[in-house]
Amino acid sequence: MSLPPILYHYFHQPLPYSRTLALQEKLHQLQLAQRKTNSHKDVLLLLQHRPVYTAGRRQTEASVYDERIRLTSIGADFVTATRGGELTYHGPGQIVGYPLLDLSRYTPTMGARDYVCRIQKTLELHLKEAHAITPIPSDHTGVFLDPTTKIASIGVQVRHRLTSHGFSLNITREPIAWFDRIVACGLVGVSAGSVETAQNKVLEVDNEISGLANRFGRLYDREVIPMKLEEEGEMGAAIAALEEEAIRAGSWATAPMS
Repeated sequence: MSLPPILYHYFHQPLPYSRTLALQEKLHQLQLAQRKTNSHKDVLLLLQHRPVYTAGRRQTEASVYDERIRLTSIGADFVTATRGGELTYHGPGQIVGYPLLDLSRYTPTMGARDYVCRIQKTLELHLKEAHAITPIPSDHTGVFLDPTTKIASIGVQVRHRLTSHGFSLNITREPIAWFDRIVACGLVGVSAGSVETAQNKVLEVDNEISGLANRFGRLYDREVIPMKLEEEGEMGAAIAALEEEAIRAGSWATAPMS
């Protein structure tokens, strides 16, 4: 039996991280409830965030207290997330993908390692096909241009075989100045790269979305189609509400304050 399509939605306005985290949780609960009647949908949210540093769930508040004060003083938000991993940055110029998938749809149920591996291969394939960039192999999770330059990160959560959180891919130069203020993902000596810096050309995030969604579908053996919010009930309404909130939030810092 063929699997149903994955519905994807791209937010054109950068989103506040905490509210996006709340949206993921709301959609997770909807999936969990609707799975009882096999009416749940698999979703891929593609977006950019307003500038934010996020800590992983294993980092205590005491351990990140000083960093929270320092990093909020330069114009970013700071949030402790429920994903794995350590401190990282999200912001404009970087595509963030949150796949909300039911891994038990696959036979046998897709394992977490396989799931993460397919995310990594999706990002590598996008770089190769869309930008003629060939990443190097690494012992670390994520995608690297060379041993000291990381262009994409992966941090996921799986509960009740339903996924949340996901990946980020630096497209423009804008995120790099923010990354330079931290040791991202605990990797000393590793700096952030982007497609723009690797190719020395100007890019628009919006132009990456349809190709990335298509390649995600290829790696997960699924059709990936745009979501029609007006047809998706409570889920569509929640997504539309967050889009409106992002518009009301107004402008954001485009570079760290000194």
